[in-house]
Amino acid sequence: MCGILAVLGITDNSQAKRSRIIELSRRLRHRGPDWSGLHCHEDCYLAHQRLAIVDPASGDQPLYNEDKTVAVTVNGEIYNHKELREELKSHQFRTGSDCEVIAHLYEEYGEAFVDMLDGMFSFVLLDTRDKSFIAARDAIGITPLYIGWGLDGSVWFASEMKALSDDCERFTSFLPGHIYSSKTGELRRWYNPPWYSEHIPSVPYDSLVLRKAFEKAVVKRLMTDVPFGVLLSGGLDSSLVAAVASRYMKDSEAACQWGSQLHTFCIGLKGSPDLKAAREVANYLGTRHHEFYFTVQEGLDALEEVIYHIETYDVTTIRASTPMFLMSRKIKSLGVKMVLSGEGSDEIFGGYLYFHKAPNKEEFHQETCRKIKALHLYDCLRANKSTSAWGVEARVPFLDKEFINVAMSIDPEWKMIRPDLGRIEKWVIRNAFDDEHNPYLPKHILYRQKEQFSDGVGYSWIDGLKDHANQQVTDAMLANASFVYPENTPTTKEGYYYRTIFERFFPKNAARSTVPGGPSVACSTAKAVEWDAAWSNNLDPSGRAALGVHVAAYEEKKEAKDDSSGYASPQKPQVEKIVVTV
Repeated sequence: MCGILAVLGITDNSQAKRSRIIELSRRLRHRGPDWSGLHCHEDCYLAHQRLAIVDPASGDQPLYNEDKTVAVTVNGEIYNHKELREELKSHQFRTGSDCEVIAHLYEEYGEAFVDMLDGMFSFVLLDTRDKSFIAARDAIGITPLYIGWGLDGSVWFASEMKALSDDCERFTSFLPGHIYSSKTGELRRWYNPPWYSEHIPSVPYDSLVLRKAFEKAVVKRLMTDVPFGVLLSGGLDSSLVAAVASRYMKDSEAACQWGSQLHTFCIGLKGSPDLKAAREVANYLGTRHHEFYFTVQEGLDALEEVIYHIETYDVTTIRASTPMFLMSRKIKSLGVKMVLSGEGSDEIFGGYLYFHKAPNKEEFHQETCRKIKALHLYDCLRANKSTSAWGVEARVPFLDKEFINVAMSIDPEWKMIRPDLGRIEKWVIRNAFDDEHNPYLPKHILYRQKEQFSDGVGYSWIDGLKDHANQQVTDAMLANASFVYPENTPTTKEGYYYRTIFERFFPKNAARSTVPGGPSVACSTAKAVEWDAAWSNNLDPSGRAALGVHVAAYEEKKEAKDDSSGYASPQKPQVEKIVVTV
């Protein structure tokens, strides 16, 4: 991931202002430590902090068209850039960067080209011929982008809030699937898939079509000129990503540079469910597996830094971001700059345990639509910012545009959880990869119950967070929370504690408004809480809050026991055991 900052239409064009923009761009350097770039045209600035993944030698940004009248600063990856170059044969390309096609597509098609891009991206493009500009964000919001406005009438865009929050009077999250045009001064939605309207689809389930669509999504994300791997928790989603990547690795261009053995990474407290399951999957697939351990105290010590980087006070996001943040630091230390991850599957297929209580297929489908539309505020934000904090790029195959269209066109009756028919959560994707003749995964992994990442790293992680918050926040503080924090008032001591840290870093009203609120159980939307009356008394984002569904639900949970079998496998000596110290 790279970091972008654009400031357009400022009244102060002094050297001091240029220095200020450079200073603000430097706040994004963790996202792109490889190079810095700045383009200035009169009262417009485009700044870039680069993480070099494709064409590290010549792809520095900003990027330009042939005569440099069009400049663009981009954060992301365009997976179909080679196909697009074939359509732009009359244009001269200066670099091998996948993002350079954006400048030339704009020349060819004007503002109407964004839907042609297959990838994850946020960009700002400046046309110096008439001083117009556009900004756009990918369909789901995999890459972050914020928009702000200065008192002098300037418009600002940045990958992270910290680059513009001090200098903008107002700012907000840039909506996914939208484009902003200076010619109209408005945002409009460019992404208009059939599922967005939330109408109930009726396409029959075809397991082979779904499988092929996902395999294609994974393979296209093997586009890289740097070392990479897969984040492997041992759950269904990450295991499928690893299984497909491992199967197609030898035929990829990346294998020519980095070898055909896939690297996988996992983190957890010792004895956690994820570590054991991930080790088993890695052994089955024959990957070069790296295990990282952390303690509850190390996680607590990292909380302030985590909240600064991920820019939210949402409880479930912080719980899951902390181990991911620690793991990303160790991954980067191994020389890896890109990872594949399993985000998005639970939203698309109704994988969260609360979907067991969906009353009918209509509400099931509408909830999946709501969850996908909100991903940029939760899992996409976590996956991107937790890894980018250490200059690592996370790619998410489940959020491939084409794959989402296929998966969301399936009649939701097939996605419904039906124990009477042997269908557990996400049965349609499990069944698609249940190949008896050429198995992708062991059966018990393929049908393992859902564990949210913050649970799977070790149940005592969340319990430790709650205990710590109880020591920091008094009963009186929580009782008066509505007076101190009238907007998105925290309802638990854990939420209150995170909010106090967030407010220290981002004290403006606009900052706190970028974070969603509302009741939730096991990561549900507020609407889905209505599915079970008991949930209103047990509002917690952990999967264990799905009472009567999770095998370790809160009222019957037991402390996870250490894995007595140990972590060294004499049959598989390639497992690396690394203790995270921070």
